[in-house]
Amino acid sequence: MLSVLLLSLAGITALTLGKPDSALVPKAVLSSQQYVAEDGAIALRASLDESVADLTGTATLFNEGRPVSADTVLDKVGNVYQKWRGTAVLEISSGKMLAARGENVPLTAIDLGELSRADGLAPRMVRLENGQTRLIILALLSWKGQPQQLLVASSTLSFPGVDLGPGRAIGVVDSTGRLLSTHGALDGDRAREQLAAFAKTAARKGRQHPVKAKAPGSGGYTGVSGHLTGDTAGDVRTVGGYATLAAPQPGDTTTASDLGLTVVTQVGVPAHASQITRPAFGLAAAGALLLIGGLAVVVLFGTVQRPLIRLFLESRRLTRGDLARPVSVPRAGEAARVGAALERLRRQLQGDPADAAGPAVRKGLGARALLALCAVLLLVWSIPLMLLLNRADSSVKVPDQIVHDQRARTVTLSDRVRRALNEGHADLSAVAALIGDRTSSEDMKKVLERTLQEHDRYQSLYVLGADGRILARAGHSPHHTAGEGPSDQAIEVTGEGGKKPVVTATAEAPGRGGAAVVGEFRIEFVNALLGRQGMGEVRVVDAKGRVIGADSGYFAFEKAPSYLTSLLAGKRAQATVQRGGTVRVAAVAPFDGGGAAKSLGWSVVSWQPASGLAIPEYSLQNRTVLAGLLGLTAAAACLGWLHIVVVRPLRALAGQAEALAAGDRKTVLFPRHHDEVGAVVRSLELIRQQLQGQPRKRDGGSRTPAGVGRN
Repeated sequence: MLSVLLLSLAGITALTLGKPDSALVPKAVLSSQQYVAEDGAIALRASLDESVADLTGTATLFNEGRPVSADTVLDKVGNVYQKWRGTAVLEISSGKMLAARGENVPLTAIDLGELSRADGLAPRMVRLENGQTRLIILALLSWKGQPQQLLVASSTLSFPGVDLGPGRAIGVVDSTGRLLSTHGALDGDRAREQLAAFAKTAARKGRQHPVKAKAPGSGGYTGVSGHLTGDTAGDVRTVGGYATLAAPQPGDTTTASDLGLTVVTQVGVPAHASQITRPAFGLAAAGALLLIGGLAVVVLFGTVQRPLIRLFLESRRLTRGDLARPVSVPRAGEAARVGAALERLRRQLQGDPADAAGPAVRKGLGARALLALCAVLLLVWSIPLMLLLNRADSSVKVPDQIVHDQRARTVTLSDRVRRALNEGHADLSAVAALIGDRTSSEDMKKVLERTLQEHDRYQSLYVLGADGRILARAGHSPHHTAGEGPSDQAIEVTGEGGKKPVVTATAEAPGRGGAAVVGEFRIEFVNALLGRQGMGEVRVVDAKGRVIGADSGYFAFEKAPSYLTSLLAGKRAQATVQRGGTVRVAAVAPFDGGGAAKSLGWSVVSWQPASGLAIPEYSLQNRTVLAGLLGLTAAAACLGWLHIVVVRPLRALAGQAEALAAGDRKTVLFPRHHDEVGAVVRSLELIRQQLQGQPRKRDGGSRTPAGVGRN
């Protein structure tokens, strides 16, 4: 078994360590394009779902209040949300447009007669005459005693807050492979043709089932995603990624994920083969393993296996009564002790006394020492591969595209967190604008409970009076100090010294004497936004460098790691490769843009060790370490098995044979395993039984030793 394993490992070593790396683009760069596409798909899906939820939620709040004019509806919608390209209100019975804002909504795509169907209000995509695509969102406005109205909003298929970085293009593809919208660097016909080719490939691959499209148990993105490789022009190769719009949880569906859309990206990267792999190294390592392994096998064969087989044959000869020839005693070790004992037993079977002197046993290495010697030989090959050879030091080359992507993805994530907080404040503003008409606490509580059900970002919602008294609330008990009125900050963070930061948003309710609607965000909601493949560790830090949220375990308000201090001090989005004991790719992105969350002064910072990236230097190091680990495993498994199954029973056999030769006739001998050692033990038991019968035969007058035949 050891021989087969070492031969196989030598072949693997020659192939993996000696094979030139012919990849023009590192695998880490290709994987990064997949992650960028996933970020774009997450941003687009969240934006579309949020738009649908906001419009339908706003319509529900209007429906529960007093009837208002169409212009009032659109004015309030426009004041709270600035996300739709165009809005309109139609009277369903007559088809008359009552009010409109922004660009013209493509009303021809709406069949008012089919609104009563189950899917009549489902969002739909419409292609305009100029080739652009709009998502049309519908919601009913219904008041008792008045004709039903239809609230319509049109939205673009854009990527809010997605940072593309230099030279990247991104597009949205439908299920047929047609590009619905494009953004970014698309200079020249070649770039547009390549993106169109990527779009068709992405649409075809996107039709797979998400579970079947990835390796079993791989996890990661819930939809279908991957990377693409395009043409090469000079020393630049076009690569890209794709990702279908998918719900946050596997198996779930959302409005946006049901549209059958796929996000595709492309970027040009330098293409040149790595020169770090040396075929001679793999062949030399394999040859050394064959030499060392062959020596170890020869030692084991010559000092353990052959003497043991010889003892097996000699013991069988004695049990058959062939006592004429002396026992062939091995040279040294436990086998020599057993051979000497067998020789003494042969003479005792011929009539010699038990205390008669036997052949001298020459001193030498025992079986355990021989196994240790073989282990040392194999460790001489394995340990250098595991710890010394092909090490990637601090000068390792990290592809520039990896650094650009780390920065772009961190900027995208920062904008995603900022927009999520702004959306939460906008929802509170919408509730505050409509709650002013409700005077009873019970009515206000119903509105708060419905808002809490529709949006999982809050853990507590309440209406706080100017005197600090809570007028109505829903959800968990609020972290509010009795007597304190509404904060003048739109969003603020409290809870320092506690287990969790408390992020609170406040929106004043017009016409209620300084009262405000207050919402406390779940910190788990913020943390869930940070989970991204291929970004390493991600943290949200405040202006003082304290951690507010993270994608993994952390302590609230703890200081960010010291090696990020200089990066955070820059106050601008940037990425760098930090060298030293550990090579890291780190990036930071402060909140950039408007909205209520801008005043927080937060930043999103991410970092990951370069050793976790699939770049040539680390890939070679990992393969080298793997070869050493396989060698160590083969040695430990085979030599350990030999020690347990052969050496330990052989040492016990030597003691039993010497005791039997010394006159111990009472101890019954039985084998531990059915192998050569066990066969020798069985032979010794037969010899013991024969020696026990010798005195009885002598008492009967016979001088012939037991087991010896007459001629």
